[in-house]
Amino acid sequence: MKSFFRTFLCVAFVAVSLIARAQTGANISQALDFWVSNTEKEVVSTADAMPEEKYSFAPSGDGFAGVRTFAQQVKHLAANNYRMAARIAGQTPTPDQEAETGPEDVRSKAQIMEYVRGSFVALHRSVATITLKNALSPVLAARVGTPNQNTRVQFAVDAVAHSYDHYGQMVEYLRMNGIVPPASRR
Repeated sequence: MKSFFRTFLCVAFVAVSLIARAQTGANISQALDFWVSNTEKEVVSTADAMPEEKYSFAPSGDGFAGVRTFAQQVKHLAANNYRMAARIAGQTPTPDQEAETGPEDVRSKAQIMEYVRGSFVALHRSVATITLKNALSPVLAARVGTPNQNTRVQFAVDAVAHSYDHYGQMVEYLRMNGIVPPASRR
């Protein structure tokens, strides 16, 4: 189901990108970057809304054994962004990006905020290299992707879809701590 959903999103993003290009003259990288920017705005503001003393919060009780803390959610999301940015560029992600954990020494809220912001910088940079010519061609680098996910567009869609999945969890963590998420304050 997860693969189907991501494949569907990939096709939808490509279709929307082509329509946007035809209507506005925008290219595919600009259309994809629009979604990266939207995701960045929501994720970064939500990560910043959680007070530092609550970064270690994880839900407890039945059904919550072993879930990530808020800090781990943000680092996981950012590590995947870095991983997808590397894959778009045909590079091999670092071990902590491949494991989607982020660097062990990134612990404080300030460090995590810098890490998540940097992940979006890397993603913007990589998405800017996507063209109509290379968007759906397999990335031909060692250990990049899987047989079912190996194109630049798929990696860009993965980053956005994955980020929104964890953004939703971050929102729930805020609400469990009595904090109204930034998107709900607008």
